[in-house]
Amino acid sequence: MTDAAVGAHGLGDDPTDLELVARWKGGDQRAATQLVERHADAVARFVSSLGVRHDVEDIVQDTFVRAFGSIDGFRGDSSLRTWLFTIARRLVLDQRRSRHRQGEEVAVREGDVRTEFDPLDAVVADETERRMRDAVARLTPTQREVFVLRVGEGMSYKEIADTVGTTEGAARVHYHNAMRAIKELLDD
Repeated sequence: MTDAAVGAHGLGDDPTDLELVARWKGGDQRAATQLVERHADAVARFVSSLGVRHDVEDIVQDTFVRAFGSIDGFRGDSSLRTWLFTIARRLVLDQRRSRHRQGEEVAVREGDVRTEFDPLDAVVADETERRMRDAVARLTPTQREVFVLRVGEGMSYKEIADTVGTTEGAARVHYHNAMRAIKELLDD
């Protein structure tokens, strides 16, 4: 079979998320595993970007448990990744509300941040990372979420709007304001 024929028939291509969801609904447990493998790292990065440090894996796991438990509610209006990010965001917010009610204070320690630089790069990288982290931390929560989803995850403004629960235009404005604020803070 030629490459063109393979592409035309979809053979050898990875199944789409919607195809995997349909297969999982039909009882194919491997489809669920493929969905987790495809999206778990992105969900973990998103959860981390929201300030979660110690419970990331638990929130990622809970995200998929909730998603698979309510998969019939996924209509495909947005991408599966957007839907998963929305679930993860709600779990993080629920966790924060719960901790706030319990009077727990959540602190981020310097040791919680991992870098992959060699010792020679560490001096410059640490200063750059600190300045960027400080700049992102000064953003409003919505600006920070939009910035991370756009820059870190490469999501479209529509996907960001669906995830954060705002309009596409508002997502654009939040991103623009976040970029301006970060630039100003880094230029100081």
